[in-house]
Amino acid sequence: MEFKSINPYNGKVVGSYTAHSVAETEAMLNKAKEVFPSWRKRSVEDRSKLMIKAGQVLRDNVEEYAQMISLEMGKPITESRTEVLKCAWVCDYYAEKGAEFLANEVIKTEAQLSFVRHDAIGCVLAIMPWNFPFWQVFRFAAPTLIAGNTGILKHAPNVFGSAEMIADVFKKAGFPDGVFQNLIVHHDKTESIIAHDAIKAVTLTGSERAGIAVAEISGRHLKKTLLELGGNNAFIVWKDADIDKTVKTALTARMLNCGQSCIAAKRFILVEEIYDEFVSKFTKAVAALNPGDPMDEKTQLGPLARIDLSDQLHSQVIRSVDMGAELLFGGKQDKCYHEPTILGNVTPGMPAFDEETFGPIAAMIKAKDIAHAFELSEQSNYGLGVTVCTTNIEKAIEMAGEVSDGAYFINELVKSDPRLPFGGEKKSGYGRELGKDGMMEFVNRKTIYVK
Repeated sequence: MEFKSINPYNGKVVGSYTAHSVAETEAMLNKAKEVFPSWRKRSVEDRSKLMIKAGQVLRDNVEEYAQMISLEMGKPITESRTEVLKCAWVCDYYAEKGAEFLANEVIKTEAQLSFVRHDAIGCVLAIMPWNFPFWQVFRFAAPTLIAGNTGILKHAPNVFGSAEMIADVFKKAGFPDGVFQNLIVHHDKTESIIAHDAIKAVTLTGSERAGIAVAEISGRHLKKTLLELGGNNAFIVWKDADIDKTVKTALTARMLNCGQSCIAAKRFILVEEIYDEFVSKFTKAVAALNPGDPMDEKTQLGPLARIDLSDQLHSQVIRSVDMGAELLFGGKQDKCYHEPTILGNVTPGMPAFDEETFGPIAAMIKAKDIAHAFELSEQSNYGLGVTVCTTNIEKAIEMAGEVSDGAYFINELVKSDPRLPFGGEKKSGYGRELGKDGMMEFVNRKTIYVK
């Protein structure tokens, strides 16, 4: 089977990739299993030194990697560079903190000595998405490999060029052969791979449907899973917020990566006193964005990654308008490009409220007061994160318990940070990446008891 990655901006073929055969896949899985004993016995310090080298490889080749990201999935080149450099940061972070996180955890009991040690578990399969083709992989790989595990990447087919480059980063950094491998296969091979004895756990970032399928397969084979799925984040604005600053934050929160982010702000829940002002200023900010060729330094908004994604987004716009939403800005589609679109007076029941809109659509929702705003925020099957904008920080912190999501950001867009745990609740998945939590997901917390 041949896979082609297509430039969504101009439709040109970026690269062609031949799928690994059943025999090649089996050999790679066995290789991951064979190299594991020697890899886990290397000191944390040695593994961390290699990860520092991986970070340096990323910095040394930032332009090459950024261009591949932009060509394959349409991200503006300036954002692609930022993504690559963030990957270098996560490599450095876990290289610095790995020994501390993996240190024995002494617990006082009646024993002469009792403690928890942290052992690697084996090979972890990473099923990764196309929207942040480098970052999603490195935030898994850095803690997982430093912990002494091996990793196999099954990336999205439209970014196999990025996947090949990521595997080459680890090779250039000097990681032993087999510690990190890139598997080029169709998703219909996923079940047999998860079932393989070499695979001890699975981490997936992707859609709700993909998460359910992988969790079901993994459950049948008693393999641990970490799922980071969709999101429908609320961006709540109170009447005392600094509207100009809030609009600037909101613009990035919705339009970064052309809105193709699970943690993007998708539902703007505005108390009625500031609804008109916010919508007016936000619309002007969106109108000033510069769409175009992702390879152009001036481009702020590129195409969506695939035409089917653009079609799906446009359907959500049309159906929401048919149900009574007001089309305030944009709304047109041209192949993979979808205009940034603002819908007013969105209410529960409309696709723009209920569904995840993976693209540059902003749904404006009017709330009677703060309590109503949180009530509307909670009317979602997803639970990744919420932003609250206000000058009353103390009250905003007190209200954090009203939110069931995995993150609560005050006066800032929800974003991932290597130092902080990241993950969701409800249909946004389970488990945590990043921070110490991200390293603990794929280790055996082994109790040692000495009488």
